[in-house]
Amino acid sequence: MKDFRALTTEETEKLEEQGCMCNDWSKVHVKDGFETKHVRHSTFSGEVRIGCFSKEFDFPGGVKKHSGISFATIHNSSIGDNVYISQVRNQIANYHIEDEVIIENVDSLTTEGESCFGNGEKIAVLNEAGGREVPIFNELSAHTAYLMAFYRHRPKLIEKLYSLVDEYCSNVCSTAGSIKKGAKLINSRTLLNVNIGPSAKVEGIYRLVNGTINSSPDHPTYFGPGVIAEDFIAASGAEVTDATLISKCFIGQGCVLGKHYSAENSAFFANCQGFHGEACSIFAGPYTVSHHKSTLLIAGYYSFLNAGSGSNQSNHMYKLGPVHQGVVERGSKTTSDSYLLWPAKIGPFSLVMGRHYRNPDTSCFPFSYLIENKDESYLAPGVNLRSIGTIRDARKWPNRDKRKDPKKLDYITFNLLSPYSVEKIISGKHTLLKLKETSGATSEYFMYNSVKIEANALERGIRLYETGISKFLGNGLLKILESKEYDSIEELRKALKPSSDEGTGQWIDMAGMIVPKEKVLELVEDVEKGKINTLREIDNIFQSWQNSYYQWVWNWSVKVFKDELDIDINSITRGELLDFISRWEHAVLSLDQMMFEDARKEFTLKAQTGFGMDGEDEIRNTDFEQVRGAFEKHPAVCDILEHSQKKKELAAKVSEKLNRL
Repeated sequence: MKDFRALTTEETEKLEEQGCMCNDWSKVHVKDGFETKHVRHSTFSGEVRIGCFSKEFDFPGGVKKHSGISFATIHNSSIGDNVYISQVRNQIANYHIEDEVIIENVDSLTTEGESCFGNGEKIAVLNEAGGREVPIFNELSAHTAYLMAFYRHRPKLIEKLYSLVDEYCSNVCSTAGSIKKGAKLINSRTLLNVNIGPSAKVEGIYRLVNGTINSSPDHPTYFGPGVIAEDFIAASGAEVTDATLISKCFIGQGCVLGKHYSAENSAFFANCQGFHGEACSIFAGPYTVSHHKSTLLIAGYYSFLNAGSGSNQSNHMYKLGPVHQGVVERGSKTTSDSYLLWPAKIGPFSLVMGRHYRNPDTSCFPFSYLIENKDESYLAPGVNLRSIGTIRDARKWPNRDKRKDPKKLDYITFNLLSPYSVEKIISGKHTLLKLKETSGATSEYFMYNSVKIEANALERGIRLYETGISKFLGNGLLKILESKEYDSIEELRKALKPSSDEGTGQWIDMAGMIVPKEKVLELVEDVEKGKINTLREIDNIFQSWQNSYYQWVWNWSVKVFKDELDIDINSITRGELLDFISRWEHAVLSLDQMMFEDARKEFTLKAQTGFGMDGEDEIRNTDFEQVRGAFEKHPAVCDILEHSQKKKELAAKVSEKLNRL
């Protein structure tokens, strides 16, 4: 025991005078500089190591308490320097307690047998009956979990990933738990087989069993009053409080679960929020948010979701058990009292309103409304492209990234328009054209995957999707055109030429990170063949994908220019560029105008209902403006006007540059 020494006879006598007891003081070792005056009324057993106590801590109310040990039972544990332990009613057994930890008013802190502290626990996401289990571990990313949950058609991959997690767990399992430097554990009851990370705060919990609270000095984790959790792992910056119930869950970086939330067999990744409601067997990708008491998310895959009050799904047909699952792709919203009967699949950035019993599949119609009318499901394709709410969401997500830990577990692509969503737009446009062709242009409505599409909604959807395609392609093109001055059209073509054919195929949303499918398949094959042998290597590949995103996006865009607009970037002329810039400008400004009009609806006479309680029109108008502000001064409206002006100026600037070639 390097740096530790046995107690002297004088020290043992002094400790006993101060109410301390030990059957065998020879098993208690201390550091040089240890002072007996800071250890009182405590019982020691087994191998115990104690550091020095020279620091005073500030407690709430201006109270100061000196580091040391009092009124505690310590068994087979090591205690670092400047630790404060007091009022442990039962015991601290089998723990490594690092420097500057505070433990006060706790029932028991025990490690029993060998434990992996939640690492390796398999949680039954998506399918409540099993079959898509994800083994959780301290450094689990949304993308690794995605592979384990969704790539069951590659059993060799699953076997290899499981073995890598097992290997990781073998390095974590121990007969002694740990409380890392600067952690605080106060006013709590039972902790059994729980590790607590640096600077974490655990306060007022009821019971924690078999788990790890990872933390970071840059972003401490907080577990608050009344929490009961078992078989869990929390990442840095997570917050679990207010009598929340957790069983078999992974809680990612920056997540907040509180206000009596209940979750089991679920994974929550970066910046998710869950209040009041319930989650059962869900895969919650980044920014999945549920704030309401009556909301149940069950057996589903979500990301960037906003679940309205009373949102509900069913995965049990009372035949073979709860075996059904559903997918609500990124950026979607469910309104109050909405319902989906699984299995179902909802396209990205969609709004689900009403109750839908016919297992809809709208995955190739992004930015749509799915609405119930007389027990039937109606689809309005593309209309969310013109919604001010959609743009507001896209802009707020990066600003609401709570993660402060320099080490990010999840890589997130925030872009509203991406190869993933624009692929869906292109597919949706072609599907609508085909429906129109096969059913006849005079049809009043069209049926697709159990949903109705009215004729006017179909025509509008085609126009909106075409506008979205032009906007996305133009955004990438103009970024290159404005980046530098070009001396000739040949030099410009060279700058526009893609660097490779990487990323020109299909793209997928890998639980928050948008990547080419070909890259995912390459990774899968390398893992299966044993070319990749650590979880760290997999994470490094995820990071390289994130770094290559924009390069691959342009490679994909060049192909779409050719396939959809019949524009060959390799031989594009100045005239074709000028024509397309005009087309892009029209697309951007028309969408901005539609969003402007959508925002105006929030300031109509109808929207003022309920304002001006004790007055007529003038008082109502004044009351509304004082509360909501003037339409022209609203931040979202100002953003739209500013965006339109900037894009006009950009189009003019680039067009002038091209005219000089």
